[in-house]
Order: sequence, then C-alpha cells, then structure tokens
Amino acid sequence: MSAVRVVLVDDHAMFRAGVRAELGTAAEVVGEADDVDRAVEVVLATQPDVVLLDVHLPGGGGFAVIARCQASGSTARFLALSVSDAAQDVIGVIRAGARGYVTKTITGPELVAAIARVADGDAVFSPRLAGFVLDAFAGQEIASCVDTELDRLSVREREVMRLIARGYAYKEVAKELFISVKTVETHVSAVLRKLQLSSRHELTRRPADRRLL
Repeated sequence: MSAVRVVLVDDHAMFRAGVRAELGTAAEVVGEADDVDRAVEVVLATQPDVVLLDVHLPGGGGFAVIARCQASGSTARFLALSVSDAAQDVIGVIRAGARGYVTKTITGPELVAAIARVADGDAVFSPRLAGFVLDAFAGQEIASCVDTELDRLSVREREVMRLIARGYAYKEVAKELFISVKTVETHVSAVLRKLQLSSRHELTRRPADRRLL
C-alpha cells in the first residue's frame, strides 16, 4: 500500500519538523504551512489524504482552513492536532468538518495510527475528548459552545483564560503559548474588560463555571 499523503499545518516550524520525524516513512508529507492562507494554498495544490491541522493559527484558525478548503472542493480529511483540550475547540473544529481531534501529548506511533484511521474514514479522538463530542451531538448543552458571553473573546484570549484558571503564572502562560509576558497581560486585561470582571480571582473561576478546564 502507498503511504498516506499528509499536509502539516502548524505555525511552529520546530514542531512540524518533529512531527515529520515521528511519521518517518509511515506517511508521505507532501506539504507544510504555518498560517491559514498558506495552508489553503498547499492543500488545494497537493490534494493530500489527510491534513494534520493545528486549531489555533494566524489568519483565522484551523476552522477557517477547513471551511475554505471544503468550499473549494477539497476532499482531504482533517485531523486536528492541538495543545488545547477545551470542549469549545474540540466541538468547534468537529462541527467545521474535521474527522478527529488529538492533543499534542500523543505519541508518535499513536499519531501514525490516528492518521491512518482518518485516511480510512474513521473518526479519531484522544480519550477524554470523545466525551465532549458525544455530549454535544447527543443534544446535551455544553456551556462553552453556547455561551454568548465567551463568544466575545478571541481564541487566544480564551487560551490565556484557561491557563490562568489552571494556576499558570504569567511567565508560564507566555512560555506555553510562545508569546511575551506583556502580551499575556494585554490578553488578561481584555478578558477582564469583555467579561466585566473586576479581578484575576473572578477570571480564575469563570472557566470552571463553564466547564472549560
């Protein structure tokens, strides 16, 4: 059998290099991209079997890549690979058309297997994420998906909020998200303003109240 043809979409070159090394000869990497526009261009040009896609990308996020590729007639299947394990990200990207969602804690062999399964038409999820999808499509309300208050926040602001709520210091958030401490402070200020919160303590409680942790 020929190897599954894969496009890697992530805005960190070192991470893409690591994934390529992990895949080895188990998959044929036919293209890479680091933002939405480039991802759409590469997917449409190469017509891969599977697009391994980060959810949070410059230019609109993984959701935009899926929507634009499908609107242009691409038959590629999308497998989300993200540091985020938040319900809103998982359900959002699945609703957009992805066939699976795995986190970046996945091992190399597990990733190879997940890509192969998605190429065959299966749906693949990291274990704890499957429950989010089952709940959502069983009609059970997931507050993070319907909470119009949280819809005011950007993807990056929600990421920062979740990490702060988990007890991360500003420096740790900056390291995790590859941004500066000043940028973290700016995002926290924006979240407090948009959600009309008065303190970091209230910010810490908000994601737990909406099951975003």
